[in-house]
Amino acid sequence: MKFDTIIIGGGLSGLISGIYLSQRGQRCVIISSGQSALHFSSGSFDLLNNLPDGTSVQKPLDAISELVKQAPTHPYAKLGETKFKELARQAEEFLKNAGISTQGDHEENHYRVTPMGTLKPTWLTLKNLLISENEKCLPIQHPGIFNITGFLDFYTRFIADEFLKMGAKCSIHSINFPALENLRKNPTEMRSVNIARVFDKQENIKELARILKAESGDCDSIILPAITGLNREDVVDYLRKEINKPIYLLPTLPPSVPGIHTQQKLRSVFQQNGGVFMLGDNVLRADIKGNRISQIYSFNHGDIPFVGQNFILATGSYFSQGLIASTEKIYEPIFDLDVTFAPNRTQWYNSDVFDAQPYQSFGIKTDSTFRCTREGKIFENLYAAGAILEGFNPLKEGCGAGVSILSAMYIAEQILSKKKSHESPTT
Repeated sequence: MKFDTIIIGGGLSGLISGIYLSQRGQRCVIISSGQSALHFSSGSFDLLNNLPDGTSVQKPLDAISELVKQAPTHPYAKLGETKFKELARQAEEFLKNAGISTQGDHEENHYRVTPMGTLKPTWLTLKNLLISENEKCLPIQHPGIFNITGFLDFYTRFIADEFLKMGAKCSIHSINFPALENLRKNPTEMRSVNIARVFDKQENIKELARILKAESGDCDSIILPAITGLNREDVVDYLRKEINKPIYLLPTLPPSVPGIHTQQKLRSVFQQNGGVFMLGDNVLRADIKGNRISQIYSFNHGDIPFVGQNFILATGSYFSQGLIASTEKIYEPIFDLDVTFAPNRTQWYNSDVFDAQPYQSFGIKTDSTFRCTREGKIFENLYAAGAILEGFNPLKEGCGAGVSILSAMYIAEQILSKKKSHESPTT
């Protein structure tokens, strides 16, 4: 099987790079082992919330020069200040064109509401989720918080208490009707994804609208957990029209319905542009000729190789086993690439669980164009994107999604530029 570019990993980085390349005429395949971190997403994309030294960031574009000074191996440092700013702007238009509707922009962080009702800074938040431009207050005063009876991954009391601290007095309500009662017969089925499937059916959406309209009373707005349809995007718009009140969604504990929506949408766009998506397969090994990867082999396809001109490693970090930690080292399992990590295991972590953990910044070593290395030698056609990269802490710096999106777009640009230069006539 021959492709222009072979992408290993079907998460945010893999899908962004695949869409970018396939839209520009490349024949691409994504080989994905299973669910990605998008299934655990809060519904927001962070660009940069804090510098490595802990300084909070309100305007990411203004902070990038200082970040480069503090963390020279950070993926943003490899992009450089000018390219970082350019890609941050382009990413917003890219997501919009891919059908991902968001709130916010790169000029200044806004605040998203977490599953516990607190506010956290972010770059872009999916449409319909509740946000605020002010870290101390909300844009609503008397919301009604509605939850599905028996749904334990949405903490209405905690949310109401946090909202009250910000001046919003909430009322709490429960929702139940026959379709949900049938689901409740097995408590393990009361999960966000299963509830969302109930609201794929129009008759259940109508019943939800009736209940919300009858019980919302004097509420100035309605808050719902983000479970309004697994395969539909029009539910909130329909409810707003029927009830004639602002309706906002809040993310729940994983699995994340907004994250799954994002994954499904991006995969659909990739396939509509001619991309091949192979789910449930693992890449096992590669044939290497000099400083190039010539082909790879997967579990499902046995001795049938995937032959490509370029390869993108977007397998994520520890969560998806893009990186594996043994008792002595951290390693990359497919190509045995060079990995940055502290030699002494006691240096991998801090005893304070709320402090920055060093292991989170370990990752694949690359050159300035994100080409991977093994034993210090650069692979000409193997790139790494996203969470697997060295030099950044996605949690403490609030930059995980930004690194995934921007590194994927930059790598795609490098591949297209390389192809174009090879096609140009020699002088």
